[in-house]
Amino acid sequence: MPKTVFEAAVALAAGRTTSAALVEEALARIADPAGEGSRAFMVVHGDAARATATAMDTLRKAGRAPSPYAGIPISVKDLYDEAGITSRSGSVVLKGSAPAKLDAPTVQRLRRAGFVVIGRTNMVEFAFSGLGVNPHYGTPKSPWDRATGRLPGGSSSGAGVAVADGMGFVGLGTDTGGSCRIPAALCGVVGWKPTAHRVPITGILPLSPSLDSAGPLARSVADCALIDGFMAGEETPTPPAPPPMQSLTFGLPRGTYLTDGMDGHVAAAFEKALRKLALAGARIIEVDLPELTEIPQVTAAGGFPASEALAWHRRLIAEKADGYDPRILKRIRRGEGMSAADYVDLVNARARIIASVAPRTAPFDALICPTCPLISPAIAEVEDEKEYNRINMLLLRNTSVGNFLDRCSISLPCNAPGEAPVGLMLTGAHGADQHLFAVSAAVEAVLAA
Repeated sequence: MPKTVFEAAVALAAGRTTSAALVEEALARIADPAGEGSRAFMVVHGDAARATATAMDTLRKAGRAPSPYAGIPISVKDLYDEAGITSRSGSVVLKGSAPAKLDAPTVQRLRRAGFVVIGRTNMVEFAFSGLGVNPHYGTPKSPWDRATGRLPGGSSSGAGVAVADGMGFVGLGTDTGGSCRIPAALCGVVGWKPTAHRVPITGILPLSPSLDSAGPLARSVADCALIDGFMAGEETPTPPAPPPMQSLTFGLPRGTYLTDGMDGHVAAAFEKALRKLALAGARIIEVDLPELTEIPQVTAAGGFPASEALAWHRRLIAEKADGYDPRILKRIRRGEGMSAADYVDLVNARARIIASVAPRTAPFDALICPTCPLISPAIAEVEDEKEYNRINMLLLRNTSVGNFLDRCSISLPCNAPGEAPVGLMLTGAHGADQHLFAVSAAVEAVLAA
């Protein structure tokens, strides 16, 4: 079976496969009792997916397929609106809520291109953690070392596992502090965070509107670029053209802020990746970014997620606090300690830090660092609340920089085959999404060589 969206499109055009076959393969993997489908998915749209696949096959035979990608199965995170479906956002407290009247615009655009939404993927409750743990619906295991049972990363946990295990070609996720890139890193796939609000977040249950981004997880940079293009409203997205590696310059942040606590597996894989890029002709230059150490200081009271999540949740908490995961509820309630003046100070501090960092990163095609300082920890490790909080903050630390600075960012696998998944993260300038896709495609080719 094809592995990427582009491979699937070629196979469909050549008549080597059908949408019906692609959908049946994905559904079989979801249903496999030996797999993670029951934990990776909240809802499976089996009958609807089969009917849509049949329709797309009929349209293709008649030369009327809406795009070359019509009939390719994808999944959506359980906080995207789908008409007639209640978005539970990985929680039990929204059970029985009114179903959505319309698809989210991003979902509408993908359906218009003919993609088949095969189901809704599991996630951290209300997207408020980077671990991937969900006590209500189960925690899907990372594809690596399933005998141990390791964290998938969050909050788009089900999307990462579904893509890695072939339960569809793409998973739509969201990223407020790393929720596309962390599961991508821990599951060995590609995860994309666009510049915030370039892709609409309308029809997506919010965590922090100041930081929320909507992006895909997939098995290649080109697939992420394609899906991102459709999500952003492009009529005919095209794959990025990678520039020569000799023309690229990467900024490597100096100091220990992004490397403290890094384990040996991540350090070795990242250093090997840097050597491969340098041998291919890339320039890697250390850059001082002392502002990064200010971010945890200005967000110590809870930052945008706590204050903005509380504004959305406070009435629901008043009625149904007992239904929340206590660890998520505690994080939301941190917003109760923030005043309006604290929030204004945070907005101003963010603007100041963004303005200070921008001129020193301008000479670089991207900043480069490990996506996460850890390989996937065992699920059992985070049963202790102290370890839950420590590991969560470590997994979120590097990725959250891109959200705070309002930039585009991507995680690419950089581990050797058979080794624990490790992500390499590239972060571009605000609004430089297309350039970062092209740069990432060049990096992906070098790392795969």
